[in-house]
Amino acid sequence: MTDITERPPPTTGSAAPAARTIAATRPGRVVGMDGIRGLAALAVVLNHIFERAWPGYPGANHAPFWAAWMIYGRGAVVIFIALSGFSLGLGPARSGWRFKSLATYAHRRAWRILPPYWAALGFSLVMTWYVLAQPGWPVPSGKSVVVYGFLVQDAFAQGHHGGFWAAGSPNRAFWSIAIEAQLYFLLPLLLLLVRRVSARAMVGLVAAIVVTIGLLGPHVPLMNSALVKFTPDLAVLFAVGLLGAGIVTAGERTRSRPWAGYALAAAVPAIVLMVVKGPMWSNLNLFWLDLAWAPAVGCFLAAIATSRPRPVVRFLDSRMPRSLGSCSYSLYLTHMPIVIAVSYGLVLGRVATGTPTFLVLAAILLPVTVCFARLFAAAFELPFQRHRGWIPLRQAMSARLWQLRRTGPAVVAGRWRGAIRASGPRSQAGGRCRPVRPRPVAGRARPASRPGPLVPPGPGDSAMRPGSC
Repeated sequence: MTDITERPPPTTGSAAPAARTIAATRPGRVVGMDGIRGLAALAVVLNHIFERAWPGYPGANHAPFWAAWMIYGRGAVVIFIALSGFSLGLGPARSGWRFKSLATYAHRRAWRILPPYWAALGFSLVMTWYVLAQPGWPVPSGKSVVVYGFLVQDAFAQGHHGGFWAAGSPNRAFWSIAIEAQLYFLLPLLLLLVRRVSARAMVGLVAAIVVTIGLLGPHVPLMNSALVKFTPDLAVLFAVGLLGAGIVTAGERTRSRPWAGYALAAAVPAIVLMVVKGPMWSNLNLFWLDLAWAPAVGCFLAAIATSRPRPVVRFLDSRMPRSLGSCSYSLYLTHMPIVIAVSYGLVLGRVATGTPTFLVLAAILLPVTVCFARLFAAAFELPFQRHRGWIPLRQAMSARLWQLRRTGPAVVAGRWRGAIRASGPRSQAGGRCRPVRPRPVAGRARPASRPGPLVPPGPGDSAMRPGSC
């Protein structure tokens, strides 16, 4: 959910290996990362469709094997968080693990995250108040506006919980945005640890703290509250992503290692754990499952950054995944109210629960949410990526409005005339009819290019003579 605007890594070693390993990095972006982000956002949408098609799964319902993997939508959030740490670490990794300016870093993060988020918050509130709220969940109130507006929703009770600060959720997908914002504040401290000790030591320290909280949580109420509200396991994924960013400045020996094979080997224990323990255990132990996926995700990001494996990188950089990646943040922010409105307002109760409901919802929601996200991104996300401040943004908007005001009517008229010429009437023989030509009328001279006497209109003639076929 973060943008990658970094330069390609410096070449090391011989020319041929460097060309192979650095092919994954183009000016302005790391090839394949946009595709990962887009597919992860699509997986979140599928997860929320799955939860409406098989409510209560895995306890009260059973889903077919081909769809059961969609229950682990948390895996997409894990990828988002790790990718965030990776992308934010690329610049510091090339600068001795330092920010050129903390103020610039803070401004860019706020400028990138907050405008689309606040716009999506307004959209979610409107959908919940005036279209449809999810049955069984508290309707958001003024407290919700304050709590979610300041990105502190994870610090206060929400959902079914009570308390003075209990705030109904306008969008249940917003929980991870608060977590990511808190990790942005943690990043300078993590970079300090990398500079003073090492990147591996930084990951080890974060993991040790998080695992301690996980072990003591069931026995210490304060730590249990931290586990439920702040999801500290995602801090390990963020640190792993930051560690993976070091691949861009690593030597040729490190870059040429089989990172894709390491990722596959590291994923096997997590997959076996999910299969052996079953979906019920996996759903109740997301904390440990997220940690089990951390090594695999880190190695996978390192593999993509070094252009391996090539078929996977080519697929991730193809048109569809890359297009999804360009609006992935908007898709994540806006899909949930649309899923709620379509599910509870149109489909549920009218279609049989299970596979029929899933197929109908997927056929409606996938194109609708993606198209809406593209429009939303064009209005509230992409302009803030292209222009890094209010002054450039206002100047760009003013120039655009001035251009439309000056050329818009002419362009529209030209396209309309072109469409008329292209779709004019045809003769019975199939040829195009002669275009309409004005005929001179009495008192009006012919054009200078066609001199001649004035021709008065004859009987039955009009000022315009229709074209003949």
